[in-house]
Amino acid sequence: MERFELEDSLKNEIRSRVMGDGFMKIVQSVRRNGKAFRISMRPVEIGGRRMFQAEMTDDGQVQVKNLEADAAASGLDEIIAQKGARELHLMTAKGDLHVRVSRKGRVTVSRSAEMDRAVVVKPHDRVKKLPLTSFDSAAYLRTVGLADGEGRLRASMRGKYDQVNEFLKVVGETLEGPKPETFTVVDCGCGKAYLTIALYYFLTQVMGYPDVRVTGVDRRADVIDAAAEMAERLDIAGKVSFVKSGLAEYRAGNVDLVVSLHACDTATDEALAKGVEWKARYILSAPCCQHELQKTLDDKGAFAGLMRQSILRERLCDILTDSFRAQILRILGYRTQVVEFVSSEATARNIMLKCVWGVKPGQPGPVSEYLELRDYWHVTPWLETRLGERLSRHLERFA
Repeated sequence: MERFELEDSLKNEIRSRVMGDGFMKIVQSVRRNGKAFRISMRPVEIGGRRMFQAEMTDDGQVQVKNLEADAAASGLDEIIAQKGARELHLMTAKGDLHVRVSRKGRVTVSRSAEMDRAVVVKPHDRVKKLPLTSFDSAAYLRTVGLADGEGRLRASMRGKYDQVNEFLKVVGETLEGPKPETFTVVDCGCGKAYLTIALYYFLTQVMGYPDVRVTGVDRRADVIDAAAEMAERLDIAGKVSFVKSGLAEYRAGNVDLVVSLHACDTATDEALAKGVEWKARYILSAPCCQHELQKTLDDKGAFAGLMRQSILRERLCDILTDSFRAQILRILGYRTQVVEFVSSEATARNIMLKCVWGVKPGQPGPVSEYLELRDYWHVTPWLETRLGERLSRHLERFA
């Protein structure tokens, strides 16, 4: 028997469990040249027939195939024949089987106690229930460049497609209460307008808002011109507009929703500050790079060893910056959560500040927590300076 190869009795056990009654799922993960390869297979019902769905993830790229029994058996043989270090987990109604193959080729097998689980094979939805599949998005996807001319999603745009979908999911989960006659949105740092335009369609066609006005703001003339042209081609220019402006200079009246997807460094703070000043009921912001705090953070004392390592210093400053932002929004009357809004495979910048207006500003708890954290690190966050007297009047009561 070759190194890494499973014994024949174990191979036969895996085959009989997968192809027999009670099969639920099999997953195998392999490391190849430092990259992850994962394949899974589960039973599905398509057109009243029992089939198998195989999903392969290779370095972040996902492929899904639906297989007849014979093809599934061949695919299973390929799973079993994989070489190298790997882990296999097989689930059936009667119990689980776990196989681990180490880098040295040692095979470890464990089996769960006997179970009696019900197996429910659900009909397979050919189109995943995602925000961008909840309406006829074909024209949008082609126009913004997420799909090619034939409507197929571009492999290079999968990460952006996932980001937009997950952002829209948060929008759907966050918006609450009765729908106003006109719902106003500002996308701060809209870039190529993937999210800006998607928001309009999602709010009107999926969430049922009667009149939505979306404005994308960006300082780059080329992206604003391109975005405006896309809105014209989609015949939504009267509802979705674009303005060339820095965020600091941009003026708006009351706004219902402020969004910001990966605005760099203090541009995220500016978007948050604008949301507060415009009395936005909702602020959803996914920060990008954050350098401002790194310039002022003391690298001495107990954290000297950590601060010496640039990558650790950067991540610490990211965490602190978002913590300060969340606390400031809490002080100013927003229920604030810091959440992961998308898988890290789609983007490493997957943190979102989810803020909903609705609590009394200046409560002692948030103020004291903020001051303790700020004074411990001997810094003044940029957002505190930016919000000036609007924030300081709450801080002074407890200073």
